[in-house]
Amino acid sequence: MASKLNLEIVTPERSLFSGSVEQVAVPGADGELGILPGHAALVSKLGVGVITYHQEGQVTYLYCCCGFVEVLPESVSVLADEALAKQELDVRQAEEQKAEAEALLRSRDPNTDYEAARRQYQEAVAKLDVLSR
Repeated sequence: MASKLNLEIVTPERSLFSGSVEQVAVPGADGELGILPGHAALVSKLGVGVITYHQEGQVTYLYCCCGFVEVLPESVSVLADEALAKQELDVRQAEEQKAEAEALLRSRDPNTDYEAARRQYQEAVAKLDVLSR
């Protein structure tokens, strides 16, 4: 069995990462998926959260929002709608996004789109999670 995985992380605009890693964790639509070399093949939707990968003793965290992941025994392909590295995130903007979402979720306005507010909140929390590491 291989001791490494080939990881590809791409968005519609760019390739964010391509390389060999020891392990990967991605935010699946129904929870986090931890992936090691030799993992069973699968395809899953991605949710909002943090992609984590281990490479030569270093751990990298990326913000991820939706898309798909394809896992094969020796490779992982992440096709994200949006993915951002820590240095691309702004803590003030993420905090404002979170506060705005919280206000919408507390709203009693019948026209409030609570599903959109919940997603906005999840996105802000995931960005802040990456920034805190």
